[in-house]
This record gives sequence, C-alpha cells and structure tokens, in this order.
Amino acid sequence: MTEPHPQPVRISSEPAQLQALEPVLEKVRAAVGNVPTLLTIAEDIGRTAPKPGEGSTVKLWELLASVTAVDVAAGRVLEPHLDALAILAQAGVQAGVQAQAGADGEQKGAWGVFAAEGAGMKLEAKRDADGNYALNGSKPWCSLAAQLDHAVITAHAGDNSRRAFAVDLKHQGVTAETPQWTSRGLQEIPSGTVHFDQVAAQPLGQEDWYFKRPGFAWGGMGVAACWLGGAVAVARDFAAALAKAADNGREPDQIALASLGEIDRIITSATGYLAVAAERIDSGELEGSDPDGPSTWSEALRVRGTVAAAVERVQMLVSQNLGPGPLAFNETYGKRMADLSLYIRQHHAMRDDAQLGALALKGDRWW
Repeated sequence: MTEPHPQPVRISSEPAQLQALEPVLEKVRAAVGNVPTLLTIAEDIGRTAPKPGEGSTVKLWELLASVTAVDVAAGRVLEPHLDALAILAQAGVQAGVQAQAGADGEQKGAWGVFAAEGAGMKLEAKRDADGNYALNGSKPWCSLAAQLDHAVITAHAGDNSRRAFAVDLKHQGVTAETPQWTSRGLQEIPSGTVHFDQVAAQPLGQEDWYFKRPGFAWGGMGVAACWLGGAVAVARDFAAALAKAADNGREPDQIALASLGEIDRIITSATGYLAVAAERIDSGELEGSDPDGPSTWSEALRVRGTVAAAVERVQMLVSQNLGPGPLAFNETYGKRMADLSLYIRQHHAMRDDAQLGALALKGDRWW
C-alpha cells in the first residue's frame, strides 16, 4: 500500500495556499531520523520562512505545525532555527553575526536557541576594556549543540540580569557534552550541557531585552503550533485506523466515534485560538508596548496551556481507543507518541497556570 502524501496543517489559510508546503513536507518525510539532512532543510526553509509579527504569523505557524505533523523531531529541529533567525532580526542583526556570514552577506549554518537554566550551573558574560564580550561557564539543555553552527544563548551579564548573545558553536572554547539520553522520545535530539571557555559573543539587544521583547511570547506560541501539529498527526492516525477497520468490516463503536468527535472539537478549538492569536500579533495588538493593553505573555500562557491540554487529551483518547498494538508494532505511531510526550513537557503545566493566575488576579484577563 502506498503511503499517503504528507498533509499540511491548516490554521486559517485557504487549503489551496497550503499546497505550497507539500514539496517541503515530502523532503521532511524522506529525511526522518537524519538530523544533518533535517538541519539542511531547516536552513533552506529559513531563507524564505515568514517571521512572527510581520504580517504572516499564521503561515509561519502552519509551517511549523505541518512539519511537526510529519515528524515531531523534525519540528523540534526547525522551530529553534526559525526562532533564532527571528530573534536576530528583532535585534536588528538582519544578516546574522557579520563575522560568520558568507561573502554574499547570507547567514550560513544552522542555529539553536539556548535559554534554559540549571541548578549548579551558570553561564557568565563579561566585557573587556574594549567592550567585547566573552562567555564562561556551562549551559544545560542545549539541544543538538554538537551539530549546530551557531546559537542565540542567554548568559548572566551582571546585576542578576540575563542578556542574549549570538555565539559561534564551532569556537575552540565550546565543549558539548554527549548526554546519556535514555528517552524513547526525541532520540535524534539529545539535549546536553555545553561548556564555554572564553568564547566570543555578540550581544543582542540591551540587558533583559530577550525576555521583555514581545517576540519572546510570540516564539513561545510558535512552539505551541508545533505541539498542535503533533496532536493533529496523532488524530489522523486514529481516524485512519478507524477507517481501515471499517474497510475490513469492523465498524467503530459508539465510544470510538465519541472519542473522534471530542478530538475534532478539541483540535478545532485549539486551531481557532491560534488563528486569533496570530491575527492579533500581526495587527499589533500583542506588542506589549501599551501598559494598559493586554499582556503579551499572559496570552502566550493561555495559548500554550490550551494547546498543551489539547495535546494530552488527544493522546489519551487515541491511546485508550487503539490500545497497545500500535505502540508495540507501529514504528511511526510509537515514535510520534513518544516524541510528542517528551516535547510537550516543555510546558510547565500548573506552574504556568499559576503565572497566568497571578496575572489574572492583577486584572490581566478578558472576563
């Protein structure tokens, strides 16, 4: 039986507009499990992909969701590369770090974004008498650091502030650990600790700019678009399994149909929320510059929490209905479920809801 062509994930674009994604999705499907090729594809996509807040945010999110629907790990490769390019543009570094750009001015190589903190670890940025910065210390959770060329990375720059920097990961002072990655999920994308010893770094924005810029919240919502793409793929797996069973004379029972109906409601609601959020970003409503206007970060927390809950509910319903069979014997389905279960844990669940609750208590709410 011929495997069906990868289907784009629609958020609000017309179906005909999404057809342009199909050749890229075919390339992604052919490269599943091959990280170097996926990084090359990410570089190619990054040359033309829209950036958030520039009028085509929904197309960016449809791209992220569609790639993740083909393979969750592929989405996990693409998202930080595009986020890094957006951060550079927001900082006014249009062509990336000039010293690392090619002769034609085009930024070369694959990018990551490393902003996590870890107990007992600290990455410090110190400036010398000439005003140049160097990084020293360690940074945890640096996905694919050994295979990437550059990264946007946060470091402590004095007075307990954290600042963003662009860094060449091929610098001789960079050492990427090979983590003992025992997870079944995202096996191609281990996230280990990276050590920095007098590594030159280019500052991006002012102190605390990285976290205060509206693009920080926009990027967080872009990750949610990836999560949604994974949920759509799981839902499609379920619908295909029910259709195949019906073709073989085993019609779905009421529980299976009710589960599929609930999944349809969940995905439709989450997709609609992303569509509205993308429109608000592009209209300038979620720039965060108006102190009396809606908080950009509170909206990101709502979007991420809504999509995360949708993903977990879809996974549970599909897993309950399909049972252990596909988890045990279907490699694509088993990989998708494991990858998505780990990816969704970037959401901090009730701790993020506690942040949102604190903002709501202060009046940052719609109701």
